[in-house]
Amino acid sequence: MSAMSQTAGKKPFTITGLDLSGYMVKDAERAIQFYREVLGIEPAFVYPDNRGAEYEMPDGATFGLWGGGGRVMPFQPSNGILFAVDDVDKAVEAVKARGVAVIMERESPVCRMAMINDTEGNMITLHKRKEQ
Repeated sequence: MSAMSQTAGKKPFTITGLDLSGYMVKDAERAIQFYREVLGIEPAFVYPDNRGAEYEMPDGATFGLWGGGGRVMPFQPSNGILFAVDDVDKAVEAVKARGVAVIMERESPVCRMAMINDTEGNMITLHKRKEQ
């Protein structure tokens, strides 16, 4: 009997939310500068020794950048962060004005979005939900 089937029906714990989401970075100082200058967000806490930063978002979520040359965990670029923005068109205009290429813009029945890369190759999606 597998561990999954042994625990079926029992719920030993409950996921209650998402405490923090973030990216691994090769150069935390460079990445922090990108997020400050291009996206206009300031870290709530910066770790020493080029290890990264954490950002408190207005909605209470926390976003993190972790560097440290693989001492914390190995580097791997990712593509799962969607930052909510109030206006996708203005966000696209602002990042382009800073010389950042917009990789793709998409619209779905529920949202609009634009994708850019940070200095580490991580994809950032600037995202706006449509009013339902």
